[in-house]
Amino acid sequence: MRIVMVGTGYVGLVTGACFSEFGVDVVCVDKDAAKIARLKAGGIPIFEPGLDKLVETNVKAGRLSFTTNLAEAVPGADAVFIAVGTPSRRGDGHADLSYVYAAAEEIGRALTGYAVVVTKSTVPVGTGREVARRIRAVRPDAEFDVASNPEFLREGAAIGDFMRPDRVVIGAESERAREVMRQLYRPLYLIETPIVFTALETSELIKYAANTFLAAKITFINEIADLCEKVGADVHDVAKGIGLDGRIGKKFLHPGPGYGGSCFPKDTLALAKTAQDYGAPLKLVESTIAVNDARKKQMAQRVVAACGGSVKGKTVAVLGLTFKPNTDDMRDSPSLDIVPALQQAGAVIRAYDPEGMKEAKKMLKDVTWCESAYDTMTDADCLVIVTEWNEFRGLDMRRMQQLLRHKVIVDLRNVYNPAEMAAQGFAYHSIGRATGTAA
Repeated sequence: MRIVMVGTGYVGLVTGACFSEFGVDVVCVDKDAAKIARLKAGGIPIFEPGLDKLVETNVKAGRLSFTTNLAEAVPGADAVFIAVGTPSRRGDGHADLSYVYAAAEEIGRALTGYAVVVTKSTVPVGTGREVARRIRAVRPDAEFDVASNPEFLREGAAIGDFMRPDRVVIGAESERAREVMRQLYRPLYLIETPIVFTALETSELIKYAANTFLAAKITFINEIADLCEKVGADVHDVAKGIGLDGRIGKKFLHPGPGYGGSCFPKDTLALAKTAQDYGAPLKLVESTIAVNDARKKQMAQRVVAACGGSVKGKTVAVLGLTFKPNTDDMRDSPSLDIVPALQQAGAVIRAYDPEGMKEAKKMLKDVTWCESAYDTMTDADCLVIVTEWNEFRGLDMRRMQQLLRHKVIVDLRNVYNPAEMAAQGFAYHSIGRATGTAA
């Protein structure tokens, strides 16, 4: 089979590389000439564990290639995937579909025979119908079907998620389109992956419903963590107690500074806006958005409180800037609220992230960028863990004691044990647990 992937962002590049690993001939298309040149030269524009080797292997095998010329790539393809960005539209929070529609029209003009045009981008209900309408408008004679095939890839674990997914969701309404998609995903049939075929609208809504449910679950445990601090309970024990209930499940019940990233913030907002437009407002989703936004802003106050009520003139060491570990993605990361708020309160920031500093430097100003976790701690009055990278889980306590001016730690990811930290002489503050006070 032969497919075209329009867009070489996170979803497009990972999906294209993984399909090529299945033995499919994949051409990835992007208008960004510099990005395509980098990919052709063996460079990878995003950080995702294992992606560099996967791309290299399949390029050498001749199954994966890159181009800026969509008109040349599309003819002869069995399926053309639209995997361009759908960011929140400025001013109203709706998903910006301009890139999707532009790609659809360009695909329509390039079609020479039957193909399935697949929306891989996260798009609101009704987008597939509009994609079909726009293709017909530019090419009334085109032979095609539109399908929806939402992605469920976790940044940092995307390759494994694609190769061994919980399910594959496909919205398609003709048997011809369904058969093309079945053949494309045949390797997953062989390992008995559930393949769910639905109508276009259902498939589009499944993606938003899944992300919004997980965002609500994160927000719920964060609010429970706040209550735990007030009543003297331990949020991790609460999470375990409810997570063992099969109806609830243990995943996404880890408290922290709020969700961020490329999906949850924009998808919850887009779903809320869509529901309002259809006269079926989702009050739970709207509350999830508001609570999460407020939480990220509140995290700086936790640091201020741990420093005795003021950080003016104090040095704060920040470990982790990306919204989660194993990615360089800074989009809507809690650090983008925490660091500026601390600076506004008068703090001097020393920061380090294993992969995210290149992107962070574009978004955060007046920060001292450090070479390692320990480098941030030199004469710092407080250490803040914002992202739970593995290398932050086993820090040398003696070295920390020597480097920090004051042994104050605010752990927003609950990496360490409060009692053990107190025994090491640290004033340790975490989320939803008793504060560890130095003996």
